[in-house]
Amino acid sequence: MARFAYSARDRAGQSVSNELDAPSRKDALRLLTARGLQVATVTELQAGPVGKGGKATAKRAPKSAARLAAQAPRRSERLPFPESLHDLTSSGLSAGEAVRLLSTRIKEPRLRTLCAGVWERISEGAPLSRALGNYPEVFDNGTVNLIQAGEATGSLNDTLARLIAHLVEQRELRSQLMSALAYPVFMVFVSGGVILFFLTFLLPRLQTLLSSLGGKMPTSTKLLIGASNFALSIWGIMAVVAVVIGITSFLAWRQTPAGRAQTDAWLLKLPLIGPFIVAQTVLSFSQTLSVLLENGITASEALRMTEKQIANEVHREAFKTATGRVLEGESLSVAMMRTGCFPDLVLDRLAIGENTGNVVPSLKQIAQAYQKIITSQLNVFTKIVAGVVLGGVFTFVGFIAFAIVSAVFQVSASFKLGG
Repeated sequence: MARFAYSARDRAGQSVSNELDAPSRKDALRLLTARGLQVATVTELQAGPVGKGGKATAKRAPKSAARLAAQAPRRSERLPFPESLHDLTSSGLSAGEAVRLLSTRIKEPRLRTLCAGVWERISEGAPLSRALGNYPEVFDNGTVNLIQAGEATGSLNDTLARLIAHLVEQRELRSQLMSALAYPVFMVFVSGGVILFFLTFLLPRLQTLLSSLGGKMPTSTKLLIGASNFALSIWGIMAVVAVVIGITSFLAWRQTPAGRAQTDAWLLKLPLIGPFIVAQTVLSFSQTLSVLLENGITASEALRMTEKQIANEVHREAFKTATGRVLEGESLSVAMMRTGCFPDLVLDRLAIGENTGNVVPSLKQIAQAYQKIITSQLNVFTKIVAGVVLGGVFTFVGFIAFAIVSAVFQVSASFKLGG
């Protein structure tokens, strides 16, 4: 009888880690499945030296914990795995054979570990969807259900192609968002560095020079030197600490359910950010729902899965309410219109699709339109933020230059008058 350490999730979704005895790893998996657990890892333990009381201690087999953690699959493998699998299944290989081949040919450590784990479960008789379900940290329920639908309908290859297209679109959106934010963030850091340089290095020396020359300094120079003195004093440091504590407390409060709901509601009221969040929500639900419905997922399951993909808490609750009304027999467009959270044009397009029986094509058209809208919004947002940051930097630098020049002229004038 061998001993195994395992980690799994119970029916409530809670993580469970423990050990059990079983004749083999396959038997251990069967025992855990019979208990209603969704197994993530099962590792055989090797008998170690006998400890106190005559009991044998156990130590883990081959790899160190650090190495296992370094090779553990992550969310980043969610796209490379179906891409690699689709390449092989398109050539005529079955899903099982394709996974087996990937487990031996893939060089990237994390992806290789994932493929090996999936193949191990397939070799024990599990279908691909159930094998992927053992890696919730990589594949969400929507992805697993898509694969399951593809297996049931015999269109796994087409399902993988649609899934890959969906994931690529999401990746491109994230890439656009990061690219749009990169320049403004860079400018904020540069302007912060310029301000700190003037306040901590240049102004103290200027103050020493002007004090040694004597004379009355203009108001602008006094304001600048006063700001520098405050920033470098204990009160300035305390103000910075208070701001940091305030931001940290606010972010911690946002992580709570009440804080997340309240801050998401505030964000929707902001001039530029609010419309962008609405566009993101529309794009998210139209992309996800179209992919799910196209792959044979029932409307009720597709709506529940789509709800989980909506990031804004206000919109998620609104979509949840609309889903409940749809399950009671109301059309999706009417149910969403009652929430008051979604644009009228989107609802009109969706209503047309429902009336003509072309819901999926309508959702795809909505997704394509809002992909362009988001790209346009990101470009405008980048230009506005960059303009505001640059304007702030130039204004501050110009004020410093004015304060310095006016101080020099004031001191020069006092010298001439004294002479």
